[in-house]
Amino acid sequence: MKTINFSRIDKAKFFKTLNKRVNSYFKENNLKKTGNWKLYTKAIIMFGLFLVPFILILTIAMPQWVMALLMVVTGIGMAGVGMNVMHDSNHESFSSKKWVNKLMGSSIYILAGNVYNWKVQHNVLHHTFTNVKDHDEDIDAGRIIRFSKHAKWLKVHQFQKYYSIFLYGLLTINWAITTDIKQMHNYLKRKLSYGKFPNPKVEWTKLIISKIVYYALWIVLPILVLDIAWWKVFIGFFVMHYTAGMILSLVFQLAHIVPKTTMPIPDKDGNLEHTWAVHQLYTTSNFAPTNWIVNFYTGGLNHQVEHHIFPHVSHVHYNKLAKIVKETAQEFNLPYNEYETTRRAIIEHFRHLGNLGKHPNLAS
Repeated sequence: MKTINFSRIDKAKFFKTLNKRVNSYFKENNLKKTGNWKLYTKAIIMFGLFLVPFILILTIAMPQWVMALLMVVTGIGMAGVGMNVMHDSNHESFSSKKWVNKLMGSSIYILAGNVYNWKVQHNVLHHTFTNVKDHDEDIDAGRIIRFSKHAKWLKVHQFQKYYSIFLYGLLTINWAITTDIKQMHNYLKRKLSYGKFPNPKVEWTKLIISKIVYYALWIVLPILVLDIAWWKVFIGFFVMHYTAGMILSLVFQLAHIVPKTTMPIPDKDGNLEHTWAVHQLYTTSNFAPTNWIVNFYTGGLNHQVEHHIFPHVSHVHYNKLAKIVKETAQEFNLPYNEYETTRRAIIEHFRHLGNLGKHPNLAS
């Protein structure tokens, strides 16, 4: 795979100016860049949404339609833990204490994921090479969905704006079944890591044990405790994952797969036009930035611009940082992409998918 190089020339010194202003904000307000009591309180709420419904199902007799409803709530909580707790922790911004970040980051194991894989895919590949084809795996949906105009067009793509939404819900269940195995094999073979390269045998052992424990908790335990047909347990498991997968997929798509963002292609020598920080402005978009409910539940991931430029800052600070980032971007005549509402971002996303689904000669 070709090496990608960002431009080192920032004549206007955008990032230096922005970084100075953000650091001043934290210093003047005597704040840590990591999480605070608001985040810790929210973590309790999200874990409650995730685990309490499941505990109720295991301990209280109830109609099966109520169980199904509670598994939807569990899926909502699952996505909430992922966005608010696991995400900040594995960016090392949940707490100023490393052991707390490591502990909370390990929550990914009860979300069907793997710490090593997630850190490589998200922290290394996605945050470094945002929206760059063949480097950012988050814009690679295989052959079934065409997220980039640089990807090969197939006839089926003309219908993707209709069927893609049904595939989005499969995100986390793919983690649980196949994705982690494929990613670990690929990343270890390429010797990729976030920090020190780990011992492959240790990582494979963690993966195998965590998957056994995961299935024992979510599949075997309900079958043994509830004494109901295995296929009904599998339906509940699927409902939980489909709910979480749908939420997580949409949050990502609204941040990167919309008309306002770009998908830069390196030149023949692997060089990109912009510096890393400016690249993030072109490839990322916010949505519903003033909606406190969206901000609360998504773990600030509706402020993707701020998150991508300052990934080691906890999302509880993004609302305040947004004004600084937006004003600085405008001052340097750089883009600051955002959609005022989630509804508008969703409409634009699927409109964009429709355009990408047209034959390249017909796309606008």
